[in-house]
Amino acid sequence: MSPLVLKAPAKINLSLKVIGKRADGFHELDTVMVRLPDLADELVFSESPGFAFTCDDPSLPTDESNLVVKAVRSYEQATGTRCEYAIHLIKRIPHGAGLGGGSSDAATALLGLDRLNGGQLGLARLSEMAAELGSDIPFFLLEGTARCTGRGEILEKAPEPPNFRLLLLKPSFGVPTPDAYGRWSRSREIPGVRYSVQSLDSVELINDLERPVFEKHRFLAETKMWLLARNEVAAALLCGSGSTIFAVLFPDADGEALAASARHELDPNLWHWCGSIAS
Repeated sequence: MSPLVLKAPAKINLSLKVIGKRADGFHELDTVMVRLPDLADELVFSESPGFAFTCDDPSLPTDESNLVVKAVRSYEQATGTRCEYAIHLIKRIPHGAGLGGGSSDAATALLGLDRLNGGQLGLARLSEMAAELGSDIPFFLLEGTARCTGRGEILEKAPEPPNFRLLLLKPSFGVPTPDAYGRWSRSREIPGVRYSVQSLDSVELINDLERPVFEKHRFLAETKMWLLARNEVAAALLCGSGSTIFAVLFPDADGEALAASARHELDPNLWHWCGSIAS
């Protein structure tokens, strides 16, 4: 067979509200997530005598701890068959960034395996498996924007936002998601940092995880406030649990020039991406 190549897109959270801690140890969420189709990893599926998983990013583990491998094992268990494909991951979404790269990769692995097996399980069963693997993963099985509740696994369609132009900035460090949620209930706001709702074209931008993440990683708070002070920027927000900050740009803004300024004034090693919500 010819290799099957599938894209695994990133996401941003337009809003993320933490309602409280649940009895099962997870947090009750109300979040709106949207895909970024032009920022995507790629998974390449090829026939193989047995399962193999490789990645072009040597810093990413490729053992049983990787979500792609966990997705493969879940699919094998559900179907009672061995995965006889080599999967190669081409990594473009930084990890530890709050952009959902690992979750998207896992969802795409499930979709790819089911496609190669003639749709044996179908979307409903894949969604159940995805929810067991991780709270964000079911979102990536579907198209479009979704409001996600529960611990993030309950999805309903949400209105598509305007085609915002975006600049994403990420420092060299990541933020472990469990740490962000673990610090949420006891964290405090930093004076002078804006945490309130930003309303933009009927979209409300807010992230309740900014409080715990900014308290521990002051550089991210500084980055958000630096962006909000720029004339090119209409709004700025931490994405998920971080460490990416995204800015919504005004239509005539030069995102690349703004990224260059950020590297000059904030951190010469900042990763950046310029694009829009729609392709």
